[in-house]
Amino acid sequence: MPDSTSHPTVLLLNGPNLNLLGERDPKQYGSTSLADIEAAVTALGKELGVTVVCAQSNHEGELVEHIHAARDLDGVVINPGAFAHYSIALRDAVDAVDTPCVEVHISNVYAREPFRHTSVTAPVMQGYIAGCGVAGYELGLRAVLRRVEEARQGGA
Repeated sequence: MPDSTSHPTVLLLNGPNLNLLGERDPKQYGSTSLADIEAAVTALGKELGVTVVCAQSNHEGELVEHIHAARDLDGVVINPGAFAHYSIALRDAVDAVDTPCVEVHISNVYAREPFRHTSVTAPVMQGYIAGCGVAGYELGLRAVLRRVEEARQGGA
């Protein structure tokens, strides 16, 4: 998807408790570790001519800092974890940057507890993927690259 004259860089950002993937509630999240996800998305990025930078934090402010720093990047794929449901600070950080952001959730949040049915961050994202398991991360990378390409072509 990226054109041959550029080499886009995308941030793969994961929020609280996602460092425990592969151990935490495998029925809900599967047995794939965060390191495995990062390796797969990085490999796909290489295949697509994209540099993927990976980060994870259990701290809201640190995630905000990563998003602010992403102003200099081409896109962000973010799994905000539980912060999706109540972090106005994270929402405002995404809203403050012009970088295309796609939100990813491993589980189908709409098939879970009612408090997970609302994402305060989703309205400021350029895309939203949920319930596709860890494949959602690769879909997220492809979606954010599509947004990058559209922006470069002067589209939506």
